[in-house]
Amino acid sequence: MEYLDLLMFAALMGCILLGFPVSFSIAGVAIIFGYIGWATDAMNIGLMGAFGQRVFGTLTNDVLIAIPLFVVMGVILERSRIAEDLLHTMGRLFGQLRGGLGISVVLVGALLAASTGIVGATVIAMGMIALPTMLRTGYNPKLASGLVCTAGTLGQIIPPSTLLIILSDVMSSAYQQAQYEQGKFTIETISVGQIFAGALVPGLTLVAIYILYILLRGVFRPDDMPPAQSDDGRPDIGEVFRAVLPPILLIIAVLGAILGGVATPTEAASVGAIGAILMAGARQGANRTLVLAGTISLLVLAVMAGIAPVRFQRSDLTGVDYMLGGVYVVLAIIGIAAIFACLRQAWKADILKSALTSTMTVTSMIFATILTASMFSLVFIGLGGEDHVAEILEAMPGGPTGALLFCMALIFILGFFLDFVEITVILLPLIAPGLIMMGHDPVWLAILIAINLQTSFLTPPFGFSLFYLRSAAPPEITTGQIYKGVIPFIALQVFGIFVIWLWPSLARWLPSVVF
Repeated sequence: MEYLDLLMFAALMGCILLGFPVSFSIAGVAIIFGYIGWATDAMNIGLMGAFGQRVFGTLTNDVLIAIPLFVVMGVILERSRIAEDLLHTMGRLFGQLRGGLGISVVLVGALLAASTGIVGATVIAMGMIALPTMLRTGYNPKLASGLVCTAGTLGQIIPPSTLLIILSDVMSSAYQQAQYEQGKFTIETISVGQIFAGALVPGLTLVAIYILYILLRGVFRPDDMPPAQSDDGRPDIGEVFRAVLPPILLIIAVLGAILGGVATPTEAASVGAIGAILMAGARQGANRTLVLAGTISLLVLAVMAGIAPVRFQRSDLTGVDYMLGGVYVVLAIIGIAAIFACLRQAWKADILKSALTSTMTVTSMIFATILTASMFSLVFIGLGGEDHVAEILEAMPGGPTGALLFCMALIFILGFFLDFVEITVILLPLIAPGLIMMGHDPVWLAILIAINLQTSFLTPPFGFSLFYLRSAAPPEITTGQIYKGVIPFIALQVFGIFVIWLWPSLARWLPSVVF
């Protein structure tokens, strides 16, 4: 029973590939092999006593609380049809250029990635709106399908992103474990802000790579992407600002608060959720004057409360303090009134209910996978899997580089069959500590893995982005065309990984400046 741990990992992969529910598969395999390990004296069953602590730590983790908040922000923005305005406006702006519609899809995908971070919503929205337009213009169906699928996946690498939040938690634990095993007692951690900062430039680099590919393909194969002729003409500056400015302001508010050290990721996520509610309410008919006044009031309140806080329990308050407190109360009342007005309109438009339902579904799936993965890792460690993984990595030819190359290839292959959450919470806790102990920078390593996991949305047969587009694409688009269309973009993703590998400063520079 020496290799019971590796057999356990293989059994889990088999259960998932057979179509069993992921969380039940993880928990079931862990329980079965835990019993086998106890019965054969291969494992100390007392180790399972730590599972309760792990569950409590997960459910009380402030970082993970940001997940449902970012999800509800993204779903509300998607249901309020912000994407439609962006796609229509950007299509009119760039569509008359050769490849202009493709560039518009990539740029809108980047904006939606930074404001919603939800791959499924972005792909479906662009598949329903942009894809028919590209087909009518004469775009190659495979190219158009690949563009929509790929642009939608940018929500995984451009912050804020659910993947980056989960990845930061896993990598922080791995970094702490690596330091502990190296005998360091001043344990350092990795924050979500560092991962967000590290992912921003690489995410924009991928956007630039996609646009460059579109421009080059337009030169060498012009028939694949003819210019579009819009009856509405080019939009004026006012139309562009009305479509682009709200999501950009929301992005600045969320990312700026995190990167500027003003708010934690959870606090910034709550700001994003409130901003999404205000945008959705204004779009659905709420009093725009009240919404604008409420937004300004909340911004002023946030800034002033940080500069000049007032605590009424103090005994040395002056008249100025009481005056400031009164102003803060008035600002809060105006902001709350605007939020309630927007919530009322969102409820009447059936946006709020569906958004909360989707948020509960997605969040439950993620947390169930994380919790059961904790049980799996405990059993795997108890069976000696941690030592076996370390031995495998150390035995790789090429030293640390060879080990990293092996792990990246393994993640890429698993991405053909598994979801990014499953790979992150099952595989990474096993390999990340060893890679960090070999000298790899944890932030840079996290970004490489994030781009690799982003690719899992494109790789057939189980690429989720492919399924999302299949459900929203016009009937003339075949599944084969979708599968073939993503192949060049998978190659571009791999190229992007090597770009970040060759120039680590792309991932390290911004975290070093901000943090």
